[in-house]
Amino acid sequence: MTPPVEEDEVLERIRGMLENGIEALGLRDDAAVVDLPAGGPLVASVDSVVEGVHFELAFCSAPDVGWKALMGALSDLAAMGATPLAALAALCVPGGSGDGELALGVMAGVAEASAAAGCPVVGGDVSASAALTVAVTVLGTVSDGGPPPVGRCGALPGDEVLLTGPCGGSAAALRALRAGTGPGQAYRRPLARLREGRIARLSGAHAMMDVSDGLALDLHRLADASGAGFRLDEVPVAPGATLDEALGGGEDYELLIALNGSDATTLIDAFEREGLRPPARVGTVVSDSEVRLFGDGPLQRRGWQHRLG
Repeated sequence: MTPPVEEDEVLERIRGMLENGIEALGLRDDAAVVDLPAGGPLVASVDSVVEGVHFELAFCSAPDVGWKALMGALSDLAAMGATPLAALAALCVPGGSGDGELALGVMAGVAEASAAAGCPVVGGDVSASAALTVAVTVLGTVSDGGPPPVGRCGALPGDEVLLTGPCGGSAAALRALRAGTGPGQAYRRPLARLREGRIARLSGAHAMMDVSDGLALDLHRLADASGAGFRLDEVPVAPGATLDEALGGGEDYELLIALNGSDATTLIDAFEREGLRPPARVGTVVSDSEVRLFGDGPLQRRGWQHRLG
């Protein structure tokens, strides 16, 4: 049996993966110091993935886990139209899990996602735990002279609701993995819609959030925060997914965007100019907060919620 390695040895190897050009303390010190671009607010979020709750190692490799952890956290920045600045990752690995390869595999995935998103990892922590857990804090900024970060509370009656892509792909991919019929890419390697979120903010989005827990549930949450209702006219369904998976599957990380009609047209044009998939018009915001319709009937709150207590 291979003896466990010491924490410092694992950390030194992780530092080698995450070295980057940013001028920041953190990878070797107790905290990170990052110079913010002038004039922009700091946007911060923290998210975590836990074995048995957010992923199963039977269907995800260790690098997949790291990728999912960072991209899921970055999606929160995308939902506000922020540009990533830096991230910190706390890795908790089951004690006695061997020679550090599990920890290194997870951080290899974090490093891949970091490079893909242009978000350097400037610090973090490693600990033993009962279950593999990765907690990621992301820092972003809005320093382009445009509108401020977009929350979920600003949707106005008459706004159009747009969706950056079809939903249900992650749930369908997990179903395929469990059945042994597909590679499960959408589940194992999601993408934060960072460019899309920034363009939506610059195009005048009134409200925005990511579809992390299911389209139906997250649309209700946006309406709750805005004190409004909605009419959902159509649901773009990812290839291979069902309508139920599109409404309640979660982990799609597409963006829900509410903005007025003329700005919606501007947004679609901007996506096309940037070579991005045009968002779909899926519904409208209404003033009556009791109206929550999909087609001719009520839309139930369907999606993922943790059961705590």
